[in-house]
Amino acid sequence: MRGAARAARGLAGQLRARPPAPGPGPPPPPAPPAAPLLLAALLAVLLGGAGAQYSSDLCSWKGSGLTHEAHRKEVEQVYLRCSAGSVEWMYPTGALIVNVRPNTFPPSRHLTLCIKPLKDSSGANIYLEKTGELKLLVRDGDRGPGQVRCFGFEQGGLFVEAAPQQDISRRTTGFQYELTSRHAESDLHALSAPCRPCSDAEVLLAVCTSDFVVRGSIQNVTHAPEQQESTIHLRVSRLYRQKSRVFRPAPEGGGWRGRVATLLECGVRPGRGEFLFTGHMHFGEARLGCAPRFKDFQRMYRDAEERGLNPCEMGTD
Repeated sequence: MRGAARAARGLAGQLRARPPAPGPGPPPPPAPPAAPLLLAALLAVLLGGAGAQYSSDLCSWKGSGLTHEAHRKEVEQVYLRCSAGSVEWMYPTGALIVNVRPNTFPPSRHLTLCIKPLKDSSGANIYLEKTGELKLLVRDGDRGPGQVRCFGFEQGGLFVEAAPQQDISRRTTGFQYELTSRHAESDLHALSAPCRPCSDAEVLLAVCTSDFVVRGSIQNVTHAPEQQESTIHLRVSRLYRQKSRVFRPAPEGGGWRGRVATLLECGVRPGRGEFLFTGHMHFGEARLGCAPRFKDFQRMYRDAEERGLNPCEMGTD
């Protein structure tokens, strides 16, 4: 999952970014949506969502662009009120404004929205939109593995624009989404800079906010080049927290075993020593976050404790 895990502080020889492969340079940025279409989107918002499409279960929506007249580029609004679900748009034409809202009241102050394109999704570009400004999240046809994009809920909404196509008969754009209540800074930075070592402050925050926190060692690392992913197989000596059963008792006893995923480009490989592994669950998969050597974490924790700066307490022995 691109943007899904940060390399560990202290893993300089084991988690490190690789230089990009030589090439002619990145592709040119996509052209923004045509002004009339974006204007139509803004008008749709101002007019209260005329032509809005409501999902039947408030969690997922499935629709078709064939409901549009061939000569019109319409903008439809989709309203979802759930913590997780999916959007599937067959034969995309025109554009969608996807409004995701929390299903709790009052809503949490710290909300993060993550999206993951469905397999073989194509036919549209997905943007983050706020007050008419667009930021590309997923380019049409970019079906890179683990293509997860996260952003703070206050940063804007989702604008899905159909790409010009000669034949839309086999095109379907779709994505899963998750709306979670957590400190966006720790998770978003993990996804935007996956191989950068964590600072002391980020490690201490990750200990308090991660979905899993464990002490252990790397037993093996397997790579999937076609997916640009690495799977880290861990032997855990102490389990501080886990929200899902990522780590299970080892058959031979004396600890737990589990695996977490990260990007292939981070260059993880087996090595000696114990680490503190943290991370989050995204779409049912454990993704690596901060992972300092355990002795470095002990130092960070003691230093912060002496200054009264620890955001939370945990055992360090």
